[in-house]
Amino acid sequence: MFSIYPEEEKMDELLELLEDIKEDVDFEHCDTVIDDHIIDSFDILQIISTLNDHYDISIPASEIVPENFNSAKALYAMVERLMEE
Repeated sequence: MFSIYPEEEKMDELLELLEDIKEDVDFEHCDTVIDDHIIDSFDILQIISTLNDHYDISIPASEIVPENFNSAKALYAMVERLMEE
């Protein structure tokens, strides 16, 4: 899938979505939001729902692992991968 947005703009867009879900988390710099229990299972469900709706993707259970949710960069990589499928 060809994207018309520069990568930085897409990351900023993702960060805004994440901040709307959990505004007190520094998603831009923290890469251990799961490992350090900064977000909980309810937050993860909200993130999944938001990403599914916003990017018109479906995050399968096999992708719901800490490595994909520990940081905005990891989430971004997962979204990009799922959008290409």
